[in-house]
Amino acid sequence: MELRDRVAVITGGGGGIGSAAGRKFAAEGARAVVLVDRDAAAAEKAAAGLGEVGWGLGVDVTDEDAIVDLVQTVEERYGPIDVFLSNAGAGGAGGGEEAPNEAWQKQWELHVMSHVYAARAVVPAMVARGEGYLVHTASAAGLLLAVGSLPYSVTKAACIKLAEGLAITHGDEGIRVSVLCPQGVNTAMAPRQLGDGGTDGIIEADVVADVIVDAMAEERFFILPHPEVGEYIKRKADDPDRWLAGMRRLRARSLVD
Repeated sequence: MELRDRVAVITGGGGGIGSAAGRKFAAEGARAVVLVDRDAAAAEKAAAGLGEVGWGLGVDVTDEDAIVDLVQTVEERYGPIDVFLSNAGAGGAGGGEEAPNEAWQKQWELHVMSHVYAARAVVPAMVARGEGYLVHTASAAGLLLAVGSLPYSVTKAACIKLAEGLAITHGDEGIRVSVLCPQGVNTAMAPRQLGDGGTDGIIEADVVADVIVDAMAEERFFILPHPEVGEYIKRKADDPDRWLAGMRRLRARSLVD
């Protein structure tokens, strides 16, 4: 899908990947770019930088009623939503199965249910029109694993599985779906000083935005700003036991460091 003259909604739009994607969408000629964030001031500031095509709104994406209201508000102002980039996310406190239920639930609501709510709100109208694009921000951790962050990794994996299901269910109805799976990105969530033990380098959010737009133009399901991740997925599929052994070695090194 080309972005010219399209209406796009981007959650987590107050900074990082979300605001960078907003800038890129605007540069590609989008008719409207709605940046959504729990921090309304951040969303409004980011949208102001997009000129007349930008609009910033404060929304809690874990509140389904708020998502329904968001979609209705955008449609009343701009017409049908062509692209919904469900990008909001947050790192967890880390840990494994012993992490408190509250931590697991917060990650689940943000990394899974927020995408479900978005799909429920926009897919019926997209199907009726015969086109639309959903992009989910997951993580390479959902394809592989973020050692020491089990709630984060599990919920990001669920996000990817949801995207697969949507692509299979609605692909023949004109709905395109992509899932973004970066490693380290220089944002507030994973700043530049993040150690390289679990990433192939920290890249800038604007680079990720460029990759998103290229992938959408080609309608690729996986968006991998770190191309090494594609090779890791193949190795994991070819020999899961060897991959698990390698991850145990990585974990052991992290404990020593």
